[in-house]
Amino acid sequence: MAARAALPPGSWLGCLGGGQLGRMFVHAAQAMGYKVLVLDPDAKGPAAQAADDIVVAAYDDAAAIAAFGKRVAAVTTEFENVPAATLETLAATIPTRPSASAVRIAQDRRKEKRFFATNDLPIGAFAVIESASDFSALDPSLFPAILKTAALGYDGKGQSRVAHPVAARDAFLQFGETPCVLEQLIDFDLEISVLVARGSEGDIRVWPVQENEHVGGILDLTIVPARIDEALRERAQSLAMKLVAALDYVGVLCVEMFVAGDELLLNEIAPRPHNSGHYTIEACVTSQFEQQVRVLADLPLGDTSLVQPAVMVNVLGDVWFDAPTPMQPAWAEVLAIPGAHLHLYGKAEARRARKMGHVTCTADTLEATLNRASRVKQLLRIE
Repeated sequence: MAARAALPPGSWLGCLGGGQLGRMFVHAAQAMGYKVLVLDPDAKGPAAQAADDIVVAAYDDAAAIAAFGKRVAAVTTEFENVPAATLETLAATIPTRPSASAVRIAQDRRKEKRFFATNDLPIGAFAVIESASDFSALDPSLFPAILKTAALGYDGKGQSRVAHPVAARDAFLQFGETPCVLEQLIDFDLEISVLVARGSEGDIRVWPVQENEHVGGILDLTIVPARIDEALRERAQSLAMKLVAALDYVGVLCVEMFVAGDELLLNEIAPRPHNSGHYTIEACVTSQFEQQVRVLADLPLGDTSLVQPAVMVNVLGDVWFDAPTPMQPAWAEVLAIPGAHLHLYGKAEARRARKMGHVTCTADTLEATLNRASRVKQLLRIE
């Protein structure tokens, strides 16, 4: 079958989801001459503010989805919990990237872990928990562990550290006996992630390896390039490329991994651009969002090379509450730092632990970049 012709600028692209990832996709698409129609229940969300038009509807509203699909030439997503059935419906008439089949795997940790195991991708020991009776058969060597709900967990939500089977069973009951995955606690040295893009013809591009630091289960810093040796860096990128090919994935995807000595273990995947990849806007030849547009429009994939070292500081709602002047963070002082790039997402209300924006710092050396990021955190009173 002949390859689909590239969509010309001026075409309408569809985005399911109205959060900050959608907002940055809209900005990238508009910079390349495309128009974006967003579907989201929130008429005033971050992406809706930037989009050329919006359909305000639930993601399972059949009539709204049908009307949405008639107005766009291709569809992407900006968060992983869009119903796979909605993607299947749209795929009957227009390209959807990512596919429903790939999203189904990423939406369910049980399927995700089994996919990793089936495709010989390195993971830690785990067990699937679907009923209270499953705890009686658990291998004691799995503990200590983390119990995670199979669906809808993010930023540390839907997770509980457990020291033994009794504690795990109690956590399972607290989660309402929803299906879970029990993962052996890994004594890792650091967390990394790898962004990878795959086009409809199977061409693959991979970005530099990202080093991530979390606080309270929420991303705090992303450091690029990751402070690991070249051999480990190449292995991480190779694993990401192997995974995206095995998944037959089309789009931009993030693979999260643990580094434990010389060992790499996959944690999870996100079938979309990722919080840890925001630095690509300033620091790479092609950002993750421009690449998302290129994949959706069947354009050649862009160069993912790092132009300069970068450190991204995640900005949560806490900085508004902790500001020296009530609800007025020190933006002017932050922007006085050379190489500091501020992105605010347009969310109407600041709340603690809510992602409100990020600051990407760049410099000629990683040491200088880290120093600038440290100064940003001081000014914003980020602990």
